Amino acid sequence: MRRTERLAELDGVSRQYLASYVLFNQAVADRLGMHPTDVQCVGLLAQESAPLTTGQVAELTGLTSGSATRLVDRLERAGYVRRERDTQDRRRVLVHVEPAKLAEFASMWADLSEGWDAMFDDYTEKELALLVRHMRRTIELSATQRERLRG
Repeated sequence: MRRTERLAELDGVSRQYLASYVLFNQAVADRLGMHPTDVQCVGLLAQESAPLTTGQVAELTGLTSGSATRLVDRLERAGYVRRERDTQDRRRVLVHVEPAKLAEFASMWADLSEGWDAMFDDYTEKELALLVRHMRRTIELSATQRERLRG
């Protein structure tokens, strides 16, 4: 197959891949009674080693500060996070993930991960490294494009 044909195939498959993930994320959100963005934010917050300010949540998600505030409001109402004054700087409010609610969230993902984990069983180390590299580059490009869209 020629490069132009392979790139055209990649374009089509990429669109299908992204759409399937967006639809999967919507199904997860529906199951949890959440907004799809909120599901992704919980996943991102779970990877953080320390509580964040709402401004840092905005940076992490690429949302505006107002949208990040509304997102944290929804997550707080749903019990996924709580806000607390920073003991070092009382002017700052930190967003803490609720461990019990996060455990429920992780349990749901664990139930869903079985098929995903098995999907990688027949990949070589080199192929896995390529996938990781591609995903990291996609994350970077996505952040750049989000900024461009807001500019």
